[in-house]
Amino acid sequence: MAQTGTRVDPFAAFNFTLDIDGLAGSHGFSECSGANTEQDVIEYREGNMDFSVIKLPGLKKFGDITLKRGFTTNRELWEWRRTVLEGTVVRRTGHIVLNDEAGKPALRWKFTNAWPKQYSAPQLTGTATEVAVEELVLVVESFELEAA
Repeated sequence: MAQTGTRVDPFAAFNFTLDIDGLAGSHGFSECSGANTEQDVIEYREGNMDFSVIKLPGLKKFGDITLKRGFTTNRELWEWRRTVLEGTVVRRTGHIVLNDEAGKPALRWKFTNAWPKQYSAPQLTGTATEVAVEELVLVVESFELEAA
């Protein structure tokens, strides 16, 4: 419990990095979404139960993680996606790291057995003034919050 007079501010959503095992360094992304956990519900009712059901936890599910970043000459993420297109799935573990105001890791979410299911090239138009953005969608088999 926070002491009286102690201020606890929320973290800024823009201050994050992504670390993926086997890929060089941290990758900066402008957006990271879809990282979540969910669970099916199994409804069970016995014949002598009067108009009610018992709800049991079912299969766990983990959302696809969608990453967007400004397009650069770094082809590492594309090469990872290309291996899947060629029939070899390379699964990797990674972390989404949320940093505090000083730039130090505050929270870490770990995902495991990730592989890229979709890659989208930047949308290009001659009248745009925005940065060209590429998108990568990762499927994961687990997702959990760790201590920083």
